[in-house]
Amino acid sequence: MASRSLDDLAPRVRAAALAFEGECKRRGIDVLIYCTLRSNAEQTALYAQGRTAPGRIVTCARAGQSLHNPDTSGHAWAFDAVPVIGGKAMWADDDAINIMGAAGEAVGLEWAGRWAGKFKERAHFQMKGGIYER
Repeated sequence: MASRSLDDLAPRVRAAALAFEGECKRRGIDVLIYCTLRSNAEQTALYAQGRTAPGRIVTCARAGQSLHNPDTSGHAWAFDAVPVIGGKAMWADDDAINIMGAAGEAVGLEWAGRWAGKFKERAHFQMKGGIYER
């Protein structure tokens, strides 16, 4: 199972995730960071979903291509989050998701909710420009 621990993020990403949580709170929403580090085996299983395994496609990244996968020091460079209002995850609340996305961008993260093309990941945040040390 993928990690939720901020300790599994590279130090720069961990600092950005903490700033993100604070910025979301300042904007009136709480967030749950529900995925940080994901093993290559987990990534392979996610990539198969909607292709060779049942379900809908949820990623375009194969193992080793996702910033959730471990770098050489074992850390992830991305995380997934959902806004929480009144103790409830707001998976389909466009307004709350857009507030969360803007908060991530305000602290210097790249929000995959703005990615061009057919695949957008509104829960996904990573270092701006995909800059990471592998």
